[in-house]
Amino acid sequence: MDFGFNQEQEMLRATARKFLENECPSAFVRKMMDEPAGVTADFWQKLAEQGWLGLIYPEAYGGAGLGFVDLTVLMEEMGRAVMPGPYFSTVLLGGLALLEAGSESQKKEWLTRISAGSSRVTLAWTEPNGRWDGAGVTLAAREARGGFTLSGTKLFVPDAHTADAIVVVARTGNGPSPEDGVSLFLVPKDARGLEVKLLPTMDQTRKLCEVTLKDVGVGADALVGEKDKGWQPLARVVDRATVALCAEMCGGAQKVLEMTTEYAKIRIAFGKPIGSYQGVKHKAADMLVDVENAKSITYYAAWAVDQQVAEAPLAASMAKAYVSDACRKVAAAGIQLHGGIGFTWEHDLHLYFKRAKGSEFTFGDATYHRERVAQLIHL
Repeated sequence: MDFGFNQEQEMLRATARKFLENECPSAFVRKMMDEPAGVTADFWQKLAEQGWLGLIYPEAYGGAGLGFVDLTVLMEEMGRAVMPGPYFSTVLLGGLALLEAGSESQKKEWLTRISAGSSRVTLAWTEPNGRWDGAGVTLAAREARGGFTLSGTKLFVPDAHTADAIVVVARTGNGPSPEDGVSLFLVPKDARGLEVKLLPTMDQTRKLCEVTLKDVGVGADALVGEKDKGWQPLARVVDRATVALCAEMCGGAQKVLEMTTEYAKIRIAFGKPIGSYQGVKHKAADMLVDVENAKSITYYAAWAVDQQVAEAPLAASMAKAYVSDACRKVAAAGIQLHGGIGFTWEHDLHLYFKRAKGSEFTFGDATYHRERVAQLIHL
C-alpha cells in the first residue's frame, strides 16, 4: 500500500479543516451539547453542500463515489473539531448498512436523500445484554400478515430521536452459530409501537437513545438484504465504522497533543517554560508516539477495508484495540500537563477527553478487540 496521501486527499483535508474551524468552533460544539437534536438544520445542510454526506456513496445515489481512505481523512478532521451531530450514525451506520445490503429501490430512495441532507438513518444493534456478537441479538422479528412484527429493546442507538428511519438488527431464526438467523429491517420513525427515549451520556456531543419496539409491524419490503443472512453485511458495516471511529479519535488526540505542546511553551514555572523540564518532555514524547502509532494502524485498516482484503476484520480490530487505549491516554496526559486549568469547564480539553472515553467503548473496548484479534488469528 501507499502510505502517502494524493493531491485530492490533501485538498480534502485542507478544505475540511478550514470549514470546521469556521463553522464548528468549540463555542458551537458547546451550544450543541445542550441541544437535544445535537446539530442545527443549517449546519447539516452545509455538510450536504460540501458533498460529505454522500462522500463514499456511488454517484448514482447522489454521492461523490470516493474511497474509504478519503472518508478516513475527513473523519480525522471531524474528530479534531469534536464535531457534533448525526454524521457518524447516518453516513457510517444507517447509510452503510443500506449500501451493503439494501435493495436497489432502498438504496435509490434513502442514499439519495441522505446525500442531499434531507433524511437521516441510524443503526440499532446493541441490546441490554451488552454483547457485540451474534448471541447479543435477541430482538425478535416474526413473520406475520405478509410482513414482520418486531418486538424488543435496543440500547445506545446513536441519534435515533432525530432519524427518519432506523435499520434494526433482529433475530428471525436460529442456526448452528449465533450469527445465523440475524436479519436487518428498515423501520420508519413513525411506525406504530416504536418508542425512542434520549439517554444521558458523559459525552454530550454524542446523542444516544433507547429504542423500544412493541409489536411494530413492517412490510416484507422493509427487509434489508436476505432473511436470516444479515450478519455478514452487518459485520462489514461495523468494521468500516470502527475504522472511521478510530480516525475520528486520532484527530482528537492530535489536537490534544498540539494544545498541550503549545501550552508547555508558554506556561512558566520556576522561571522557565514547563516544556523545558525533562518530565514534561517525556510525557509529551509518549503522547506523540501514541498519536503517530494510532494514525499508522488506522490508515492501514482504512486501506484494508477499502480494498476488501481478507485481513480487513483483523486490521479493524487491531486498530480499535490500539487506538482505544492510546487516545484515552493522550487525552488524560493532556489534562495532566495542563494542570489545574485542564480540569475546568471553561477549557476545551474536557470535550476531547469525554469524546475519547465514549469512543473507547463504542463497538467494543481494547480488551474486546484484543480477544477478537486472538480469535481471528486462531490463538
